[in-house]
Amino acid sequence: MAVGPGGLPDFYPIAGVRIGIASAGIKKPGRKDVVVFELAPGSQVAGIFTRNQFCAAPVVLSRRHLAQAAPRYLLINTGNANAGTGEQGLRDALACCQALADKAGVTAEEVLPFSTGVIGEPLPVAKIVAALDDALAEVSESRWPEAAEGIMTTDTRPKGASRQVRLGEHTVSISGISKGAGMIRPNMATMLGFIATDARIEPGLLQSLASELGEASFNRITVDGDTSTNDACMLVATGQYGGPEVAADSPELPVLREALKAVYLELAHAIVRDGEGATKFVTIDVRNAASQAEALDVAYAVAHSPLVKTALFASDPNWGRILAAVGRAGVSDLDLQALEIYLGDVCLVRNGGRAEDYSEARGQAVMNQEEVTITIDLRRGEVRETVWTCDFSHDYVTINAEYRT
Repeated sequence: MAVGPGGLPDFYPIAGVRIGIASAGIKKPGRKDVVVFELAPGSQVAGIFTRNQFCAAPVVLSRRHLAQAAPRYLLINTGNANAGTGEQGLRDALACCQALADKAGVTAEEVLPFSTGVIGEPLPVAKIVAALDDALAEVSESRWPEAAEGIMTTDTRPKGASRQVRLGEHTVSISGISKGAGMIRPNMATMLGFIATDARIEPGLLQSLASELGEASFNRITVDGDTSTNDACMLVATGQYGGPEVAADSPELPVLREALKAVYLELAHAIVRDGEGATKFVTIDVRNAASQAEALDVAYAVAHSPLVKTALFASDPNWGRILAAVGRAGVSDLDLQALEIYLGDVCLVRNGGRAEDYSEARGQAVMNQEEVTITIDLRRGEVRETVWTCDFSHDYVTINAEYRT
């Protein structure tokens, strides 16, 4: 059960990006589970990957290939993560890259592989290779919606975002898709994201933007606190919008950055809204912290508390659970008399205890909503950080208990 607005946008096509879809029958017969992005020569690609030390074979290979050549193809499969598969997993991922390269007339190093699905099972190379001809046969600029569906696993709905913005005399288009619903924790989670623009961006700046925007969006969401082995978020710039290259000192950069940020945030929020079993979309806003690390420690202590998350599912304004989570966040010399905690615009905690004007009815009115904001004002600095999460429901347990059955 997803929370709040859904549905795919009308995607703007990106000049220099064509997409193909095919069915390999990896997990379910007939399901579209292989997606190919074809990138025009001259395209630049940057990205961020999971920080899980047991990263999957496709992550290892994508990092390696990205350092060796300019990517021409992105190859994505669902239904099998090719993680925990050792050296054979690397050979299998490379075999898929080589097969696509042979069919497309490029080198294997110009193909970046991505996989998502069940961990610990061998990659069905023969099935994926057999599906490549179908994927390449009908590549098109307009297949973003099918691609959004093709990368899903436990997602209940596809996720996409698209924007246009003027840079000087030229129009820049940005489109992106993401997937993910569980094992979602910053430092990338079980999520994949693919964002493309026809802007021409200086390569060093492109990587800087990919890191900065990923940190502020996909690395600020959490569903369950688990970090996956497979995650990646790639930013493609084809350079075909017709205008000059955007560099770090270009006056157009702030406009482009804000448009890209809007797409990144929409895709990241869509993952939380579709968190496994989620019934609430929760914003945790930590203000006036002494440092970024402190603000994030507090935010994640609340976001990962099973007691807070189950109270959210029950629409129970149990403010003591929030206070307890803040107290165990590891903040040294925390002044409980100074901090304030709000549920929506209702003050829960002030002067070390329940706010004088708080009433259960006011707290309940906020908790009854699908979208809830918890604000924690530490009143000990000037740093602010925001994290997005969801509640824990019965369905989360059911989905994950039955994942392999």
